[in-house]
Amino acid sequence: MHVDLLTLYLLIIGTLFASSGMTLWEHQSHPRRSKELRALAAAYATLATGCAAAVFRHGLPGAWGSALSNLVILTGYLLVLHGVALLSGRRYRTASLGLLLVMALTWAVAGARWESAVWAYVSALPIAVASGMTSRELLRSDDFKAFQSRRIAVAVTGIHALFYAARALVLPWLAARYGTGLLSSAGAITMYEGVLYSVVLPMTLLKLIREETHGQLLQESQTDYLTRLGNRRWFFEEGARVISKVDESRPVSLLALDLDHFKKLNDRYGHKTGDEVLKSFAQVARSVVGNEAVLARIGGEEFAALLPRHDELRAQEVGEAIVRRFAQTVSHRVDGAEIQATVSVGLAHSADAGQSLAELLAAADVALYHAKSLGGNRLEGAQNGARLKVVR
Repeated sequence: MHVDLLTLYLLIIGTLFASSGMTLWEHQSHPRRSKELRALAAAYATLATGCAAAVFRHGLPGAWGSALSNLVILTGYLLVLHGVALLSGRRYRTASLGLLLVMALTWAVAGARWESAVWAYVSALPIAVASGMTSRELLRSDDFKAFQSRRIAVAVTGIHALFYAARALVLPWLAARYGTGLLSSAGAITMYEGVLYSVVLPMTLLKLIREETHGQLLQESQTDYLTRLGNRRWFFEEGARVISKVDESRPVSLLALDLDHFKKLNDRYGHKTGDEVLKSFAQVARSVVGNEAVLARIGGEEFAALLPRHDELRAQEVGEAIVRRFAQTVSHRVDGAEIQATVSVGLAHSADAGQSLAELLAAADVALYHAKSLGGNRLEGAQNGARLKVVR
């Protein structure tokens, strides 16, 4: 089935307007990215308006019609760049205004005499620059590296940039060598590529933001609201994944941690003070165990830390550091009275307590109860029921 170029052009315009409406509607579902989505919606609408104006550009005298429609189209591309840059907290206002000004001066100098050359070749160059910068922004964004849709968006904008760069730099040479009849073929290719761009890019950027929102919701469902550590569900899911990779060459240890006399502290000083103590402990524990550890709040004042590639001695050092730093750094004053909070720790190692997460946690709990029975503020090990170094 043959589709004429005007039909394709109208399809591009309609698709861009539809994408603008969909993107504007989506901003209500993603309040965190509302500004970015509104900018992208404005970009698609501006692109569509510029493309529609280009159909009637010969209705104005001289080069006015071509110049105005081209500048509106370029503004649309720069708004796409602006919307994408906002996703990473960056802006390109000065560069965008500079590019628009240079293009406006180009049209003013060229006038009606060079209208065709500027429309066919020169006007493609700033579009290539804007699309290339958009692709670069997507590529350098750390927030979206894990998403498949980011790679698609990078490819779409990158190909679009290369296509328009070739139109600006290679097409004049080809037209001079093989005749201006080549321009009609280039126009047809531009239409087909434009349809792909107008469909794929808006849908891909919407997918990117939806994936980000889904990831944030998933993270929230796995995060303890108070301490911002992992919660119990996340600990057992992530811990099982880590344990499945354990072998003799890659030991793993587990620390069971419980704040001493926490109920009495809550009853005497109130839950607000108790919450502050919990948050302080979470900060201390995270700073000691590092990012590789699976650290979570698994109960009221109960925490657990799974330490991959930690033998018993190394895990003992980590546990002792938590006990020592927490006792030294956590101090609160309520009505003039100073509160000192401490923690007890039970240590279990895969070589002695078993290979499953349940076995490790059970053994660490036994060691933890032993530490509690000795007065707390210490670390006890589960190995053969023997006590490791006491920390006071």
